[in-house]
Amino acid sequence: MNKLDKKPNILVIGDLMIDHYLWGSCDRISPEAPVQVVNVKKESSVLGGAGNVINNLVTLGSNVDVISVIGDDVVADELKNLLKIIEVETSNLIVEKDRKTSKKSRLIASQQQVLRYDMESIDDINENSHKTIISNLEKNIKKYSSIILSDYGKGVLTTDLTQSIIKIANENSVKVLVDPKGKDYSKYKGAYTLTPNKKEAQEATNIEIKDEESLIEASKILKEKCNLKVSLITLSEQGIAIFDEQLTIKPTVAREVYDVTGAGDTVIASIAFALGNGLNIKESVSFANLAAGVVVGKIGSATATLDEIYEYEYSLHKSNSNSHIKTFDEIRTLASKLHNQGKKIVFTNGCFDILHVGHVKYLEEAKSYGDVLILGLNADSSVRKLKGETRPINTQDDRAYILASLESVDYVVIFEEETPYELIKLIKPHTLVKGGDYEGKEVVGQDIANELKLVKFVDGKSTTNTIKRIEKNAKCNN
Repeated sequence: MNKLDKKPNILVIGDLMIDHYLWGSCDRISPEAPVQVVNVKKESSVLGGAGNVINNLVTLGSNVDVISVIGDDVVADELKNLLKIIEVETSNLIVEKDRKTSKKSRLIASQQQVLRYDMESIDDINENSHKTIISNLEKNIKKYSSIILSDYGKGVLTTDLTQSIIKIANENSVKVLVDPKGKDYSKYKGAYTLTPNKKEAQEATNIEIKDEESLIEASKILKEKCNLKVSLITLSEQGIAIFDEQLTIKPTVAREVYDVTGAGDTVIASIAFALGNGLNIKESVSFANLAAGVVVGKIGSATATLDEIYEYEYSLHKSNSNSHIKTFDEIRTLASKLHNQGKKIVFTNGCFDILHVGHVKYLEEAKSYGDVLILGLNADSSVRKLKGETRPINTQDDRAYILASLESVDYVVIFEEETPYELIKLIKPHTLVKGGDYEGKEVVGQDIANELKLVKFVDGKSTTNTIKRIEKNAKCNN
């Protein structure tokens, strides 16, 4: 992953709230009623709702502005103080005197939630607040790379206001990302993308998402009915589905899941941050998966710093190269699992005798066509049949290990046959990649894969040329 060193200006509009926790223990039942008596020992408050999105953005390094509506009460003062602690300006928080600022209190006894009680207003904001929000937005719209609408159904993001925000943003080429609420998503029409989870997407489309076909159907409906540039559906441990012209699933990268609280806020914040750094939507979703992988490994609503994400990504790739070299039986099981996860499999093959820059660039381009690159490597016996008795220079085990160590190569499988047809039948790749010299020729396995991609070689770079130069130098030295 490239370093993300920009600090994009991102605006968050939505329902702000405070998540309040009372921590204690329970040793007895009340004599007044059959209820637990909790001895509260600690109290804490953190930003919740749209505030958690803001917290994630700040932690990543964004410059964040917020627009919302709050009450004229002590909870509002507490909320402003929490925003000031993370250095977020509060001047665009609009006060409605009769409104209660949202506060959700949770009573925790011996690490278990016993009770939650909410104090809040959920009525739609008034017309004056609506006008003030639009006025503030119009004054500053050009400074933002994106706007996040964080809708918790507490009355700030009314249908009229949401549509007005999206209209202004689109007129100024500012992307609007929405964390939606409810079953009717028509209020978000025209947004860049929505980030519903699987359950929310099912409720909004009336489609049970049970396989790739139904996932595509639900994604299409959301994209078309809401006039989105791209449709996203978060799939918990399966990752995030992206639908623009076709379906792509970016798999999750979480190793251990302790708590999914706030993971959705992390995802939308991370996507907006990555887009603001110039990544495309697929790269941004991959980044968001890494951020979510960090967050779900923590307890409670959490955030992920860039350093934590970089370290986490690095740790995922710290495996011995031997673990990426597979037998036919192993790759059969693995390919089936990859298909079930919705990953796009790319396959290529070759001798790769003396690795050079042409090989590396070829493999990097091959990997760019999907999620997983499987490389079929000609065994020594196969190379001799193709290249003659003096080849290969390097043994199949040496070649396999070096190839498996490349970042672009996910798995290497050695095959004895002259062609990899049986291996391709076993893997059933989505994309088959060969060199540009196969233009106009029949390619082995083309009848199995969904598509064929031809990659041009780097001029003058080949194992044969390398060997000739070595032989020439050897003669000169003699």
